Amino acid sequence: MAGGKLIVFSAPSGSGKTTIVRHLLGKPELNLAFSVSATSRPRRPREKHGEHYYFMTISEFKQHIKNEDFLEWEEVYRDNFYGTLKTEVERLWAEGKNVIFDIDVAGGLRIKRKFPEQTLAVFVKPPSVDELKIRLKKRSTESEDKINMRIAKASVELATAPQFDRIIKNYDLDTALQEAYDLVAAYVSDADVSPSAPEAEQS
Repeated sequence: MAGGKLIVFSAPSGSGKTTIVRHLLGKPELNLAFSVSATSRPRRPREKHGEHYYFMTISEFKQHIKNEDFLEWEEVYRDNFYGTLKTEVERLWAEGKNVIFDIDVAGGLRIKRKFPEQTLAVFVKPPSVDELKIRLKKRSTESEDKINMRIAKASVELATAPQFDRIIKNYDLDTALQEAYDLVAAYVSDADVSPSAPEAEQS
C-alpha cells in the first residue's frame, strides 16, 4: 500500500477523540476523509452500516483476518473485534484524501509502525480516569460492567501516550478542538509537524 497522509486519533473511550475527529471532518480545507472501521460488536441504536462501522459477525471478521484483509485489527474485548480494512484506506487514498482515523490506542500505534513516515499519531488525554467514568456514564449506552472494563483498560492505555507523536489534553473542549485543528492543518500543509519530529505534548 502507498498513498497519502494518515492522521490517527487514539484515546481511551470517553476522552473526546470522536468529537475532535468529527470537528476536523467538518473543515473542507483539510481534505480529510474518515476511515470507517470494521467491528464484530453489536450495532447500537441509530448506527448505520458503512457509516459508523462495517458491522460483521465474528466468523466474518475472523475470515477477513485469515485472508489478511486488515491493515490492523484487535480483539478489544472478548469476541469484540475491531479493525481497519486495507480496501477502506485504499479507496480514500484513490479519492485523493488525507485519511483520518478514530481508533483504539493499540490500533493507532500499529498504523504508526506500519507507515511511520506517512502517519501523524495523536493521543487525546482526558483530565482524569474519574472524569472518564463520568463521561461514559452520561452516554447511557453501556452496562456498568462494560464501563468498568473500559475504565480498567483506560489506565493501561494512558501509559502509552508518550509513544504518540503528539498529545492533546482535552481538559477544555474548545481549546482541544483548536489545538487539533492547528496541528492537522500544519501537517497536511507539510509544515514542521512531521512524525519524525521530537514528541511534544500540547499545552
